[in-house]
Amino acid sequence: MKTAILASVIASAAAFAPASVNQRSTTQLHESKEDLAALAKKLNPVLGYFDPLGLSDDEFWGQSNEATIGFLRESEIKHGRIAMFAFVGYIVHANGIHFPWAMQLDGTPFPSVSNAPEAWDQISDAAKWQIFLFIGFLEFYREVASDKHYMRGGKPGYFPPFDASVIPGGALNYYDPFGWSKNRSEEDKANGLVKEINNGRLAMIGILGFLSEGKVEGSVPALKGIIPSYAGEPMAPFSESIFPSL
Repeated sequence: MKTAILASVIASAAAFAPASVNQRSTTQLHESKEDLAALAKKLNPVLGYFDPLGLSDDEFWGQSNEATIGFLRESEIKHGRIAMFAFVGYIVHANGIHFPWAMQLDGTPFPSVSNAPEAWDQISDAAKWQIFLFIGFLEFYREVASDKHYMRGGKPGYFPPFDASVIPGGALNYYDPFGWSKNRSEEDKANGLVKEINNGRLAMIGILGFLSEGKVEGSVPALKGIIPSYAGEPMAPFSESIFPSL
């Protein structure tokens, strides 16, 4: 839960940089500011292009503006997806829903809580490290296994499939696990990505609203009395800090 929460916070600034619609080889890549402005009208015809921080004008780490836009696009799509998981996960845990089997090898069950962040607090740090290491592996694989990096004209939001050369026997294709996109038209795929970006942006706002109301009662008036108070630290991934006391 908090992994997704942290990622959604990091992505909040990138959420204001409109993203593009593309496919691996046949769909046009929107990698210029003009392309972002055009896509922004599809994402929100009322608001249009909105980049108050001027992120799409920058050149991060001495890279080109096109590379910077590719990075922002990847960040927004990725963290929008994570925020959608977090939003749904918060609701699931808040209703006490969990797997019926043991959570850990020592027999520790999955926590049954009504306050979603408390579910993460009840997971051991050893288990949390496994989660973070797996996420780190996925991030590493995304960076090195794509034919083209998203900052070099590659497809933002794409996750390269595993195959037998990487994992014996192959593994699930995370980008299109059920093969639903194989027979879709390019136009349909583009429209689907527009919907995904908008849903991701809304999910980032939603999960931060849940956390804000849980930590500071009344900070989100519409959620007052719905989200229970949370006494913990929603941005602390571990029960004890990994950094030495200063």
